[in-house]
Amino acid sequence: MSAAAPLTLLYVPGDRQDVVRKAAASGADVVIVDLEDAVAPDRKEYARAATVELLSDPPSATAPPVHVRVNDEADVLALAGLPGLGGLRLPKITHAASVHHIAARAPGVALCPLLESALGIEHAYSVASAHPQVRAIALGEADLRADLGVREDAGLDWSRSRVVVAARAAGLAPPAQSVFADVRDLDGLWSSCAHGRALGFLGRAAIHPRQLPVIERAFRPTPQEVEAAWEIVEAARDQAGAQALPDGRFVDAAVVAQAQRTLSLAERER
Repeated sequence: MSAAAPLTLLYVPGDRQDVVRKAAASGADVVIVDLEDAVAPDRKEYARAATVELLSDPPSATAPPVHVRVNDEADVLALAGLPGLGGLRLPKITHAASVHHIAARAPGVALCPLLESALGIEHAYSVASAHPQVRAIALGEADLRADLGVREDAGLDWSRSRVVVAARAAGLAPPAQSVFADVRDLDGLWSSCAHGRALGFLGRAAIHPRQLPVIERAFRPTPQEVEAAWEIVEAARDQAGAQALPDGRFVDAAVVAQAQRTLSLAERER
């Protein structure tokens, strides 16, 4: 699952087709066309029509998948079935019933519910496991921060962990982190990614191409991690069952599985 999950997801406003075209060449694993927060109310219809036109043709073999964060049900109905649509991101989901409602209107489309409120966090597992079309869940931290009245970043850690656990319990890949809003603070982005990785996130959404290399490096295994993973896998080949490595590390099936995920992530194409 870790090897298949995207590391970089780039948000672009749906009413800026010049930016959308540039995003396709940015190196992001997934491009997310935003029809919700990034588009002014008087530009919503234009953004929808432009996105329908964009996704009316099948994607090229070299283009990243294009997902769309929808604004309302009209967006879902307009986009469902388009050959270029890679998936829908569903804002402000609070209940499994909402997922079923959208899945019925977009059959076969990969869905990613966004949990952006206290109620959404409380129902994280039921949303994550609501329907086979749910391929990922994600946290919307800006809205959640406002809903909870949280000022310090650490105040979101419980909610972050809840989303990570819910995704794993539902058999989904680890969720990607929410966006880091200061596009100039790359050191802060790096530190935030390291914290997210420690909590169990894999990859991150970005709002500017300059953030992509930082995110990529932050979530790729380091050479030291790869070396340690190889040592564990090789030891498991030589001797079945739980064992201790020469440096005292204990190795069992769960540790071997984690090492194999590390190697798979390190070996996939950039």
